[in-house]
Amino acid sequence: MKVLVRKFLKKESTSGIILMVVTALALLLSNTFLSEFYNNILHTKIELKIGDFLEISKPMILWVNDGLMAIFFLLIGLEIKRELIMGHLSSFSKIALPAIAAIGGMVVPALIFVFFNYGNDFAMRGWAIPTATDIAFALGIVSLLGKRVPNSLKIFLMALAIFDDLGAIVIIALFYTSQLSFTAIAGALFCIIALYLLNKWEVTLLGTYAIVGSILWIFVLKSGIHATLAGIIIAFFIPLNAINEKHKRVSPVRTLQHNIHFWVAFYILPIFAFVNAGIDLRDMSLEKIMNPVSLGIILGLFLGKQIGVFLFAYLAVKFKFAKLPRCTTWGQVYGISILTGVGFTMSLFINSLAYQDSDMFFYTDKLGILIGSFISGIFGYLILRFIKTKRRCSV
Repeated sequence: MKVLVRKFLKKESTSGIILMVVTALALLLSNTFLSEFYNNILHTKIELKIGDFLEISKPMILWVNDGLMAIFFLLIGLEIKRELIMGHLSSFSKIALPAIAAIGGMVVPALIFVFFNYGNDFAMRGWAIPTATDIAFALGIVSLLGKRVPNSLKIFLMALAIFDDLGAIVIIALFYTSQLSFTAIAGALFCIIALYLLNKWEVTLLGTYAIVGSILWIFVLKSGIHATLAGIIIAFFIPLNAINEKHKRVSPVRTLQHNIHFWVAFYILPIFAFVNAGIDLRDMSLEKIMNPVSLGIILGLFLGKQIGVFLFAYLAVKFKFAKLPRCTTWGQVYGISILTGVGFTMSLFINSLAYQDSDMFFYTDKLGILIGSFISGIFGYLILRFIKTKRRCSV
């Protein structure tokens, strides 16, 4: 298990560094003479049509946000399932601290956003934007610190981000669902029953799940529920352990997780960052940064996340609901709390659901995500870089 965790952390850290490079490229393209070329790429229409039975026509940015991100959520679902059953979230003592800290990291940023935007119904749709944490980016920053950050603290960050993702899933399902099509929902339910039967019969052929899952994604897309939730549903029906046709014990969850982790970390998330992070900064002004939406996001990510995560973690330990991770200090936990304010890809994703690329706020929503994540990353790195660590301690 320790080897798997190390491999996961290494892959996520590298992905975070790649995300930084891709983000810089997107900003470069959107702020130079290539901006028109960049925008044309984002809004290029791509159509999928099968006779009169099926027609899906979307710009590339939505194929990425609705399609590729469903695979990302599939990976998240697989990780959550495995960790809940047999991993770092399999007992109350293991999940208490990151779960309680994650709740604080969602509640306080949301309250800060609401404070700045209460009374504006359209602006209030973005209340969930500063509640997210980008685990790849955060671990990418942590990787730059080497052994100054113990593995137990990295695992705490990873577990906290998993609960953060669970919260995002619930938020998307409850608050970012458009007008429903009950015909499409009926089709989705039929697919879910099929997935349940495949799981019950311990079918280990992943291609079978891929076919049913693809049909489920189409029905969910057409239903009005956000299509990425199909990835989570598929993940929870894939068997963790089963006996294959050769009478050998296998783990379809681990196999699929291993197969898609590379593609998510090094292709899907960078592509998502590329199409969503291109903000034209040429007309940036203090007035736009001080826009209530931008302020709510910036302060929600930078102040709200660190206050919420650290305060709730401190209370959990003080009232003996949880214990501090081994070989860590409160100063290090505070540094990690600041890093959870690096929302980036997840914040951009929720932003796309909330405002649907509206120009009502003159791009200040995405600008707020960029500034809040950047400040959180810098301050979190500096705290962890110069804070005192425990000596002669091994994990």
